[in-house]
Amino acid sequence: MTFVVTENCIQCKYTDCVEVCPVDCFYEGPNFLVIHPDECIDCALCEPECPAKAIYAEDELPEGQKEFLALNAELAEKWPNLTRKKAGLPDAESWDGKPGKKALLEK
Repeated sequence: MTFVVTENCIQCKYTDCVEVCPVDCFYEGPNFLVIHPDECIDCALCEPECPAKAIYAEDELPEGQKEFLALNAELAEKWPNLTRKKAGLPDAESWDGKPGKKALLEK
């Protein structure tokens, strides 16, 4: 099993989760983070650290967020690995919790 970054991370991109990951399985895009499913060891440390509550265990993905499992796997192969915490996007707080952000995902 793996953990999955879901839609609410888009336009927020907080990296508190990256700081606690013991295997460095986070990858960074312009406005979104993903978890590489083959690298995740299912330790669950990242989930409670996400200020946007955008990380879920694969088997607990909410309805409407299941497509993010494949999206995480796809983008983790393309984006650079992120191993250190950095600032979230400048207007992250205003985007947190807004629905319909998938269209804003920059690949």
